[in-house]
Amino acid sequence: MEEMRIVVFMLLLALALGAGGCRKRAVEGEPSRPAQKKSARGKKGPAVTPDLALQGRVARVSPQARTVVLSFPLGWLPALERRLNVYRQGVKVGEVKITGPQMDTNIAADLIAGEAAVGDEVRED
Repeated sequence: MEEMRIVVFMLLLALALGAGGCRKRAVEGEPSRPAQKKSARGKKGPAVTPDLALQGRVARVSPQARTVVLSFPLGWLPALERRLNVYRQGVKVGEVKITGPQMDTNIAADLIAGEAAVGDEVRED
């Protein structure tokens, strides 16, 4: 009976250690490829990368002074003198130049072309 337990234990150990050796190993000099995740249907889907372009919104507008206050996500403020385009419902309606000053996630800009309204999207192209 004791011999049978040892044999069963050895077989289980061999199976456990042998299961890891079935994977394809990378050949030296061959570039490795990242694994693609399969979708719910089992098909490989496209890789999704985040859009890291600078995007903000118009928070305030002063039409007389042709200045705007822009709001950006935390840590994504544009540099001074940078030019950005203003979009309303996907259509370009103006262009601004960042002038400062900056306060928290808001920064001032001059409206150099077109127009801007509160809620318009501001982004670089």
